[in-house]
Amino acid sequence: MKQSFTFYLTHWVIKLKGLKKLFSEDPINFKKIRKEDVFKPKGSFFKRHIKRRFQVLKTEVTEVRHSDNSNKLIVFVHGGAFISGPAKHHWETIKTIVKATDYTIWLCNYPKAPEHKIIEISENIEAVYDQATEEFDSENIILLGDSVGGTLVTALTQRLIKNSKSLPKQIQLVSPVMDASLTNPDIDKYDVIDPMLSKKGIFSAKKMCAGDVSLKDPIISPIYGSFKGFPETILFLAENDIMYPDGIVLKDILQKEKVKFKVIHGENMPHIWPFLPIMKESSISLKQLISLLN
Repeated sequence: MKQSFTFYLTHWVIKLKGLKKLFSEDPINFKKIRKEDVFKPKGSFFKRHIKRRFQVLKTEVTEVRHSDNSNKLIVFVHGGAFISGPAKHHWETIKTIVKATDYTIWLCNYPKAPEHKIIEISENIEAVYDQATEEFDSENIILLGDSVGGTLVTALTQRLIKNSKSLPKQIQLVSPVMDASLTNPDIDKYDVIDPMLSKKGIFSAKKMCAGDVSLKDPIISPIYGSFKGFPETILFLAENDIMYPDGIVLKDILQKEKVKFKVIHGENMPHIWPFLPIMKESSISLKQLISLLN
């Protein structure tokens, strides 16, 4: 498939910002990466449509909605390697979804590593979901996670099933991180072509987050947990992404467990491409994501 001019422009910006270099450091420089964090987005849209901010444990939840009569909720767990976020592209994604749908969105700014570890982070995400089910019918809740947000959403779903809790209607995973141990041998081949991430730095971030937990524990590597009984699952898998090989493993597991699922392959796309600005291919894929909400 022929790529757009904006595809090449986006790759140039990624290179100019030195993301690959940042994610090639061990230990990863989380303080420098956090400089891109945005906690309170600017602009008239957010001034009008951020309805409230509230605290669940150590997570700040920002509620964004267009309609006062919305009875449908997206719990949005952002990515950032467990060490950073949310970033500007997360807020811009929220703006696009809210404008196009009648969903309320809860953006979860959860505690980050290395100051906080995976057990505490997971407890926060589950507490937010519990709060969501008090205010919304679980049949009207969708979980959306990009990168390690996908880790947290998937692991949460596994715990909900294990503990016989009500499940969301659907989960959407955008370039999800499924295995923190990064032991899939195919990852090395993708490390060469991935313009954004590198195995070395990502592995460093995972170790910072794991603490005393094994990197193959399902709480941080859900690929080692059960997918039996999962709700409808949407996978956005970028083909030029070190997370792609584990995404394919996940697809095969979902097929084996007879889970209803759909895969959108991003041909030649980088990590979390539907959320990246400017790129024509991003806009097309984000429209797909929105259509699949319904």
